[in-house]
Amino acid sequence: MECYNTLEQTVLQQPEIGKAILLEAESGSSRLTILQQWLQVGQENKATTWLLSFNPQEDGLWAGLNEWLNQLLPKIQEKAPHLIEKHSYELAMILPALRRQISVRNPNLTDSSLDEERVRNYPLDRAYRIIHGVIDLLDSWYDYTDGSPWLIVCNNYERAGFLVRRFFAELLRRRGQKLKLSLLFATAPNTGETAISHLDNKFLAQKIIWQLPAEPEVVISQLEMSQLAQKLEEKIGRDSIELEIHGPRLVSYWLQSEQPEKALIWQARLLGTYNHQGFYEDALVYCEPVASQLDHLCGKDNNMRWNMVGNLFNCYATTGNIAKAYEIVQEEAILKIDTPAQLVRAYYIMAMFHTRFLPEHDHALAEDYLNRSLSILAESTADIPADDRHFMTAFDMNGLALVKHRQGFPQEAIELCKSAIEEFKNHLSQGQHRLHRSVLDYNIAQVYAAMGELEEAVIYFTAAIAADANYSEYYNDRGNVYQRLGYLENALNDYRQAIDLSPPYYEVWMNMGHCYYLKGLLAEATHAYSVALDLEPTLTSAFIGRAQAFEAWGHLEEALSDYNAGLALNSQQPLLLANRATLHYELGKLPEALSDLEAAIALSPENPDLYQNRAIVLISLGQSDAASADLQTYLQLNPDATDRAEVEESLSSLTKGQLVN
Repeated sequence: MECYNTLEQTVLQQPEIGKAILLEAESGSSRLTILQQWLQVGQENKATTWLLSFNPQEDGLWAGLNEWLNQLLPKIQEKAPHLIEKHSYELAMILPALRRQISVRNPNLTDSSLDEERVRNYPLDRAYRIIHGVIDLLDSWYDYTDGSPWLIVCNNYERAGFLVRRFFAELLRRRGQKLKLSLLFATAPNTGETAISHLDNKFLAQKIIWQLPAEPEVVISQLEMSQLAQKLEEKIGRDSIELEIHGPRLVSYWLQSEQPEKALIWQARLLGTYNHQGFYEDALVYCEPVASQLDHLCGKDNNMRWNMVGNLFNCYATTGNIAKAYEIVQEEAILKIDTPAQLVRAYYIMAMFHTRFLPEHDHALAEDYLNRSLSILAESTADIPADDRHFMTAFDMNGLALVKHRQGFPQEAIELCKSAIEEFKNHLSQGQHRLHRSVLDYNIAQVYAAMGELEEAVIYFTAAIAADANYSEYYNDRGNVYQRLGYLENALNDYRQAIDLSPPYYEVWMNMGHCYYLKGLLAEATHAYSVALDLEPTLTSAFIGRAQAFEAWGHLEEALSDYNAGLALNSQQPLLLANRATLHYELGKLPEALSDLEAAIALSPENPDLYQNRAIVLISLGQSDAASADLQTYLQLNPDATDRAEVEESLSSLTKGQLVN
């Protein structure tokens, strides 16, 4: 709903809990006065209030959220210090200076490996886990407060970073009601819709457009900006924490100075930092400046060129811009790099394009690139140090194993990974490349799991865990294998460990829910599925799992509600329709059961069980001819049915008019 009324009549009302207001108006002192008045009304109504400002160009990608957490932390430290310890990873990622004061729980090798040993990049959703972890922190912290409503003004919200915008949308969705939370997003004219694009429209109470006079921008001279930049550059030096805190501001200063070209090296350093941390969407702001100035940035330094190309490739590919990623590697690495060590890496990435990333896979070409890479390694004994050569050889073998696995040769994939492990054992000390050693064991385990050789998979998952004991996904995946083996208690122990080692992610809660269901622990199963849905509300499989648990528990109406929710997300699921039909039948809703089965059969006409189920409903409705036709179809589609004699007896009874409900 858009409003053009006077702002005092529209905004300065008691806000609706769990909702947001979008205000579009010119930034400046007039708007700020209005925002402060709105917060004052909230304070008079006993709300706790915050006015946050968003400027990632100066305060980093977490701008606004980092300001809020910095304000909350002293009180949390005083009343609930265990929450800071529990959520130390999330807090340290958002507030880098905190790493000097606290120890981050359970660091894994992906976090702690040195530059030359960082062989794993985080998946895109890793950053989203940080968001959900902070929401859990705020949820827990609220229990230590006086319970008053929370009122937050997000000023200049159109400038907010990608992850921050996602955070506030998720906070409102997940905990808007518990925190008695109301948000006001203040943006420049015509920018609000984009700024709140992550927000489900049902959480938007109103949109207000207010005409305010534009205020003159304060301009600082280029000379003064140069002086500010030089001082800040000296402060940062080579300190990685200072780079995270002040790097964005330094880039901004140099861009407004007499020497804007000096921003480039800092943009490149921030790109590398964000890429390693998995903040790919927010890293994109630095990709274009770096990509367009690679020749100027790198000159003839092929090592630096490859580092930059690798960062660009990963950010573009992970965020879905495969064409741009391919163009960067092809034009800026393959065509311009001629030193063996960097060419080996470029060929590896080209292989990954053709076996993983490009829409049309060409596994043969991927294999060719890897063989070219291995040939360079075999011939470059004088150009590449021995340790690096052996590591790269093992790395290429691992890539070739992926290609073989995708080609349908799992045993060859396993042997390649084992050969890579032997390469490490024979030529490198035990302390070198610990991360990649764990990755090799993990990859072997995954192939064994895909082959159904579950005991072997457990052995290699366990080896991966021994090498990198704090990597959550290893436990989740081993838990899945234990579950398939029927070792349900072992599986649950692994899932619990996976949950303890990471900010929350829905997959492990889904798996735990299914495990509890198999154990007959239905209350625990519904809780686990509910957590998964809290984290990802469009997860159809979680609705199905929870519905089945509710149904087995005897909570039929709750089960029906979850089946309805699952079908609302995806109505083209014949088995889900069949499940709901069964529940409708149990509840005595025969027309609804029949309707579901008809829709399921239309989607899956070759499934014999659907016809048998519809026949049961038709018998209950007294439609014997139609029931007979369905049972005949069932036998035609399933001629070796184990219940054939029983079905034939039912057909005979129907023919004689002896219907038994």
